[in-house]
Amino acid sequence: MKTALELIILLPFLGAIVNILLGRALPRRMVELTACAVVWGSFIAALSAAVSYSTPTVVYAGSWLSSFNLSAPFSLYIDPLSLSLCLMITFVCGLIHLYSIGYMADDPCYVRFFALLNLFVGAMLVLVLAENLPLLYLGWEGVGFCSYALIGFWYKEAKNATAGRKAFIVTRIGDVGLAIAIVWMFQHFGTLSITQLNQSGLQAPTEVVTAMGFLLLLGAMGKSAQAPLMVWLPDAMAGPTPVSAQIHAATMVTAGVYLLMRMFPLIGHSPDVAAAIAVTGAFTAFYGATCALVERDLKRILAFSTISQIGYMTLAVGCGAITAATFHLIVHAFFKALLFLAAGCVITAMHHEQDIFRMGGLRRTLPATFWPFLAGALCLAGIPPTGGFFSKDGILAAAWEQGGMLYSTLYAVGLITAFLTAIYSFRMMFIVFGDRLSSKEEHHPAVTNVPAIMTFMLIPLAILGLIGGLLNIPANLGNGLLDSFLAALNAEGSHLKSITELALQGTASLVALGGVFTAWLRYGGKRRQECISRAEQEPSPLVGFLRAGWYFDRLYRFLFIRPFEWLSAILWERVDEGVIDDNLDRMATLLGRTGQLLGGLGNGRVSAYLLSMAAGAALIIAWFAWVMP
Repeated sequence: MKTALELIILLPFLGAIVNILLGRALPRRMVELTACAVVWGSFIAALSAAVSYSTPTVVYAGSWLSSFNLSAPFSLYIDPLSLSLCLMITFVCGLIHLYSIGYMADDPCYVRFFALLNLFVGAMLVLVLAENLPLLYLGWEGVGFCSYALIGFWYKEAKNATAGRKAFIVTRIGDVGLAIAIVWMFQHFGTLSITQLNQSGLQAPTEVVTAMGFLLLLGAMGKSAQAPLMVWLPDAMAGPTPVSAQIHAATMVTAGVYLLMRMFPLIGHSPDVAAAIAVTGAFTAFYGATCALVERDLKRILAFSTISQIGYMTLAVGCGAITAATFHLIVHAFFKALLFLAAGCVITAMHHEQDIFRMGGLRRTLPATFWPFLAGALCLAGIPPTGGFFSKDGILAAAWEQGGMLYSTLYAVGLITAFLTAIYSFRMMFIVFGDRLSSKEEHHPAVTNVPAIMTFMLIPLAILGLIGGLLNIPANLGNGLLDSFLAALNAEGSHLKSITELALQGTASLVALGGVFTAWLRYGGKRRQECISRAEQEPSPLVGFLRAGWYFDRLYRFLFIRPFEWLSAILWERVDEGVIDDNLDRMATLLGRTGQLLGGLGNGRVSAYLLSMAAGAALIIAWFAWVMP
């Protein structure tokens, strides 16, 4: 077990180091082979750990931080949650690495790309397997750095570099909250071990646990792009599409949800924290769905979709349904990676065009992309019996089970969001893949020379997305594998009656199918051309509001950036230039003029010098005569 856990982490780092040091001297195929082999080797090691797993185990790998009563070794913790995520991360990232061979075939910076991609996987695995908070924070900052470097990978374009900086700065806000929580936990509990902290929840006052929980929630808001720190994720689409797939499906944005799930035995003792987590998730899910409804950029639609789906996971954590959150996280990784990689095929075929209203007819020209994309859209919309339906239904059922005014409202919000999700999912399908009905419709001619390795990687993800529900079949239909595997992590077991659970499933099915029907009424058939024509007109105030992300960027600019710019202008123009520089300039001018005046006395005439010496001697004699008694 120890060897397997160490290999899970070390192999991706080894691939990154080899390519960083030797990549430029190696043939391109060797760089690609190394990058892919180490991730698949990590997946095999994770499978080995799964086969030999019996009970939660702490594995000591080496010493690290140790001073006085502080102890934070390289200790790895394997339990059902970390094991499930390790299998998902290594498998999905392995497919993304293979896809990247085709996508980055013409990019001259492939060595840097594959090295960073390996480093990204390694940092995420450190985060997931860490047994103590400093080690988790090391992986946490590692994925933050890699996301910054990969989002701004094409940094020569200013907008790409700006997107990378924005992601880095916004997520740092949450990182500060997590860092404060870690220091506070050590000060209060005297340990940084996650397993020991989770066993100490009842020993701390509720108000202390509440404050710690809010700090951890702040950290999760930043990493997982939850309201109000979600503004960085749509702009993160500036990076290469495989990076977007990896960030959204298997790494970066799942880190915040994982943190809340991992620490829920501690922070779940506070009802206020649980409610805040649930409200944050429900609001973010609704926000992301409304923005995706009107977005024109294909990748940004999927980005807002990720914000929404991560919101569902956060809602599940707030309801204490860790199994439901994990189930949706895993299934979402399959179908969201599928959608992003399929979008990459579309964008490649369309000469890097990303505006969906300049696409169309791709069902016939790109059939190998159309069918997997359809599978992903079905999963995202929650159409039964896909994995997306069962995982989303589990979250809605958990909210319903909590009862009360608050959680009933959150259930309703989740249901409305599911309806909106089905609409924007099939809005993409009808506009991007629907037949063009007018020869005047503007478009770029689609090409069919998408590398075969890119389309081939869509197949296993499509299959897993469609049958992913088998991982956790609801109790009224059978026995859920994840339910029994992760039973110890749930705050409490499900107590829904079979008839109630069946009614909730029926409601969710009708809502999802209603969303698809609504999308067809508005965007299907001949109405597609009408929507494209309207898209070229000035958007309505509501559409403009939603397309601008509810003006959150403008709000933050008004509240934080403008005051900073105003203060900077005062300190620069009035204080630095007007006071400091001006005084120094005036002093220099005065000294210069004084020097010129004194220099004018040196005219070379001996008589003037003798007269000056006599005058000086007279002044000295007069002074002595004055001071002496």
